[in-house]
Amino acid sequence: MTSLITPTLISSFTTPTLRTTLHHFETAWLFTRSDYKTIAFPVIIFATVVSPRRNPAALSCALCWIWFHLLQANVSNQTYSAHEDVVNKPWRPLPSGRITVKDCRALRWGLMVFCLGLSLLFGVNVLVTSALLTVVEIVHDDFGLSGHPIFKNLCNVGGYATFELGATLVLSGESSLDRTSLTALVCSALVIFMTIHAQDFADAEGDRMSGRRTLPIVAPEGSRIYMLCVLPLLSLGLAYIWSLGSICSALFVTAGLGVGLRYYLFRDEACDEATYRLYNMWLLGVHILPSNARFRVLTW
Repeated sequence: MTSLITPTLISSFTTPTLRTTLHHFETAWLFTRSDYKTIAFPVIIFATVVSPRRNPAALSCALCWIWFHLLQANVSNQTYSAHEDVVNKPWRPLPSGRITVKDCRALRWGLMVFCLGLSLLFGVNVLVTSALLTVVEIVHDDFGLSGHPIFKNLCNVGGYATFELGATLVLSGESSLDRTSLTALVCSALVIFMTIHAQDFADAEGDRMSGRRTLPIVAPEGSRIYMLCVLPLLSLGLAYIWSLGSICSALFVTAGLGVGLRYYLFRDEACDEATYRLYNMWLLGVHILPSNARFRVLTW
C-alpha cells in the first residue's frame, strides 16, 4: 500500500512551521536585544562572582531564569513605549509591526505566570523574588512611574536587585545569601540608583516626545556635571569597600573618570550611545569587584 505521507506533503507542513517558529524566536530576541549588555551580562557575572557554588548545570538554570524574566520585563515595558520606540528603537517588535499591542499585553501576562512557575522550581525565595520583580514592572509600567526621574530610578534599583538576587539564589542553590553576597547586592543597588539615568541621555528625544521627565531633560547641564563627579567618586568608594590594590584602584577610578568626562564633553546622540556602551563596561567592572572578596585576585 502506497504511503499517503510523501516528502512533498511533509515539506508543505514543516516549512511554514519552521518559518513561524523562527519568526517567534526572532521576535523574542528583538524584545530583549537592548538589554543583554545592560542587564543579562552584568547580572550573570554578578551571580557567578558572588555565588559560593558554580557548576555548568546551575549556571544554565540561572541563565534560563534571567532570560525569561528579562523577556517578561521587556514585553511589559515595550507595551507602553511603542510611540517613543518609533524614534529611539524602530526595530523593536511593536513599532516594526511584528506583534500587536493586544497580543503583546496577552504575552506579558502569560510570561508572568510562566516565570512564577519557573521560579517555584528553585524554591520559595526565588518565587518571592520573581513576584517582587513583577510588582516592580507593574508600578513602573502600569502606574506610570517610568515618567518620574526619581521613581524611575527606584524602579530600576528594584529591577536590578531582584534580577541579581534571583540569579544568585538559583546559581548558589541556597535559600539565603552570605555577607559578601549581601554587601555586593547593596553596592550594586546603590550604583544603579545613582547612575542608571546614564541610559537616558541617548534617548532624550524619544523621552521628550512621550512626555517623560528624565534627568537629562529636567537638568540637561546639571545631569552631565553630576555624571562627571559621581562616577569617579563611586569608583573610589567601591575600590575601598572591596580592598582593591593600588594599581587596580587607579585603573578602576580612571575608567569611571573617563566615562564621566565623555558624558560631559561629548553631547550629541551618537556620542551618548557610545558613552553608554562604555558606561556598561564600567558597570560590568562594578559587578566583578566582589571577586576580590572571594578570590583575592585584585590586590595588585
